[in-house]
Amino acid sequence: MSDVQYNLQFEKLCNTLELGEIIGVPEEISGGLLNRMYAVETTLGKYAIKALNPQIMLRPEAMQNYINAERIANIAAKKINALPAIHVNGTSIHEIEGQFYLVFHWVEGRSLKLQEINIYHCEKIGAILAEIHRSDYSKLELVHDFSDDVQLTAWRSYLQKGQENDSEWVKHLFEIIDDLDNWTVQANQSARLLAADSIISHRDLDPKNVMWHNDNPMIIDWEAAGFMNAMVEMIETAMYWSKNAEGNMDKEKFMAFIRGYKSIYGTLHADWKVIFDNGFIGKLGWLEYNLKRSLWIECTDEAEQQLGTAQVIGTIYELRGYADMIPELEEWIIQSSRA
Repeated sequence: MSDVQYNLQFEKLCNTLELGEIIGVPEEISGGLLNRMYAVETTLGKYAIKALNPQIMLRPEAMQNYINAERIANIAAKKINALPAIHVNGTSIHEIEGQFYLVFHWVEGRSLKLQEINIYHCEKIGAILAEIHRSDYSKLELVHDFSDDVQLTAWRSYLQKGQENDSEWVKHLFEIIDDLDNWTVQANQSARLLAADSIISHRDLDPKNVMWHNDNPMIIDWEAAGFMNAMVEMIETAMYWSKNAEGNMDKEKFMAFIRGYKSIYGTLHADWKVIFDNGFIGKLGWLEYNLKRSLWIECTDEAEQQLGTAQVIGTIYELRGYADMIPELEEWIIQSSRA
């Protein structure tokens, strides 16, 4: 087990930030797949407090990435309904005894389940994504160094470690090991081709990161915000919102999303094969990260290790499904581009 553990100090955090005295016991709520989120009520209000994953915060670039993400969220909030973290004492990221936190004002609402998403939701989010893409972030003076582009990954090394540990995903990884090599090469080639064509965006606008209240969406969880190719993110986000409860793509929802996006962004132009090849990058990166969590290479505790294991299996299925769906998706996007 890793020596790096969560060190939750909510009382000290609330005292330091003058958020009031805590009422009751902080309640852990859904906070994504990387960090831990808690609902905390005090004498001055209610807050959503995100305890940042201590393993991730060990990375040299992590702090600056979070700082940049919150700056991006604050600019986006001028054009769309977005929720940046509370800024106190000159910062949005707060450290108490080595544990880092983001604190948010509590907002009413909930994320939608796949079976609840309809045409209206898809078209609305498509338009919001385009608004994010068209926002001006130039005053942030951020520079894209392309360090997050996927590199050649030693998938067989992870497979060997999994076999040694009798990991439950070994069979699944073995079945796609050759495909992983091919997808990694394709992703690298597309990354080079698209290197100079990036904008700043949310980069994780799936249904769990949108809170709805009376059909009004609030965009949350900006921690992944940064540089992204606009068309890659558009396709990726359209897929998130177009899946039904069984995980299959709904063409009508997909087209509605693209329609909403085009209503703000305008005409779409791209080499769609390159765009779809690039879509492997995030999925491959997520697979490798969860292999590390599952194998205790980068993990805080047993709960995270189990989450990593589940995510390895889920991501393998997602990669297979994405690869199989590309020809049909390409037809859909070409149809929508002509409309």
